[in-house]
Amino acid sequence: MQHVAFSMMGRLRLSDRVRNGRKVKVHECFEIIKSLEHANAATLTVKVGNTSKVEDAAYIRIYYGQTFKVIKNTLDGKSYLLIQLLGLLGNLKGITSTYVASQCVLKLYQDGLVESINKNDPQQLAQYAAHFTANTDEAQPCNFATFVPIGEDAPLQRAEWIKYLGVFANMENRANQVYSAIKESYLCLSKAATSRNSLKPTVSWMEYKDGVWSFTRDPYKLKFVEDAGGVNVDDSINKITYNMSIPDDLEEFHAILCTVDVVIDETYTSDPEAYNGSTFLGNINLEDQSCFAFLSNQSLWRYDKRVQNSTVLDWYDGAVSQPQLVLADIIEALYPKGNYNTTYFRNIAKGEGIISIGPEMCERDSSIPMEPTVVACQ
Repeated sequence: MQHVAFSMMGRLRLSDRVRNGRKVKVHECFEIIKSLEHANAATLTVKVGNTSKVEDAAYIRIYYGQTFKVIKNTLDGKSYLLIQLLGLLGNLKGITSTYVASQCVLKLYQDGLVESINKNDPQQLAQYAAHFTANTDEAQPCNFATFVPIGEDAPLQRAEWIKYLGVFANMENRANQVYSAIKESYLCLSKAATSRNSLKPTVSWMEYKDGVWSFTRDPYKLKFVEDAGGVNVDDSINKITYNMSIPDDLEEFHAILCTVDVVIDETYTSDPEAYNGSTFLGNINLEDQSCFAFLSNQSLWRYDKRVQNSTVLDWYDGAVSQPQLVLADIIEALYPKGNYNTTYFRNIAKGEGIISIGPEMCERDSSIPMEPTVVACQ
């Protein structure tokens, strides 16, 4: 029974199973492929069953033959050939970092069912059939596969990478079902939000570093706002960065903020629990708050509500795989009902704190696949 290791580089959680497939890189491991074809001639009669078709993701392609699959990851230019073999390869057995935002992966580690692996030790990694990593900068061994949904430009494109994992696991049908449920929920929420007749709130994604405020322009973030029925302030400004020690910058920055209804503060902090509304106000160097709608309406948000060990944000994990929950959070920020409990966003204008992720929060059997959360839309 071979083990399966998943890399946690890039703050990604990978707890899906890898079954009935052995992975090798087409362009780097041709000799291994040839040997497999000879040594496993009998098993090569196994026919590929369920399949996946990429609908939204821009950087993955999947091709099917009678007895093999090919996955192309255009973000790193690598392709993977999966020869069909008999036998169960096993569940998640190793992680290269305990900085994980999944409570159930933490529980597996706590219970000794998953071990910590030294990612710099080739011998340790060699015992595993597949090792998923977000590192695309270095040449990797044959049992490495890059997993980089964060390279996509839209929320649903990022979520569709579950199909990429599903192909490795011979679980395409399951991956198709999960993505279909996520997409249906997301589009339903978006349709309801964008069909409102009310004035669209203006939203600003912004961060502070070394005395300078920046308006962030990540495409997937702007897309979230549009799909939630809002308007991005970025469309109306020419300058991106503003130095708080320069009077002209400070004045212009405050003038822009006077047009904003909702602020999403992305400022990095090593202590999310201590970051609150007062921290934000200190960073924007503000004395008169009279013209700022986002302050008078108490709409100042951060996406660090769920955090493990004060450093690992679930924003880079669960929020990638379930964008419908992110969209629901942003809709609540734009059109507050007051009775919706957000998942990833906390309102620091109202003093909302963080949720510390721990293994005790895992309330399901880890051997049973997690179902995506479907949010009711009206």
